[in-house]
Amino acid sequence: MKSHHKKRLLRRPAQGRTPRNDTASKQLYRILDANFNRSKEGLRVCEDLCRYIWNQRTFTRAFKYLRHELTGIVTGLGIQKVLEARHIQGDVGRATSVSESKRKNINAVFLANSQRVKESLRVLEEVTKLIDAGISSKLKVLRYKVYALEQKVIGRG
Repeated sequence: MKSHHKKRLLRRPAQGRTPRNDTASKQLYRILDANFNRSKEGLRVCEDLCRYIWNQRTFTRAFKYLRHELTGIVTGLGIQKVLEARHIQGDVGRATSVSESKRKNINAVFLANSQRVKESLRVLEEVTKLIDAGISSKLKVLRYKVYALEQKVIGRG
């Protein structure tokens, strides 16, 4: 990579704010939309497994609480901007991969979804640093709650 390109990529954005360019802003909100949906969907799968498969009331409530907490956090970003940025037809990564179309057992379903939640929360955390550092911090706390809950569910205790 040429050094002038590298410098441009490494340049810090303006102090914790969305780029002024509307296109860049829309792209960021598109990332937020995809990862918000991915997190909520994964949390719902984990919640339903705890509820219907393992009959674990405490874990079911915990996943439900995390879903609602996530919604509250993302609402602080301006949910309308997030929805307006959605561009499903133009999503180049929309196809399902082979690994996503097969699962070994119900535990594998849980683990795949808890992993999806953690990854998407991390993306939300990183991207919101460009918009609102306070929201980013809340997402980090939420991600660690998911780590702890996942560990409890795996140990079922």
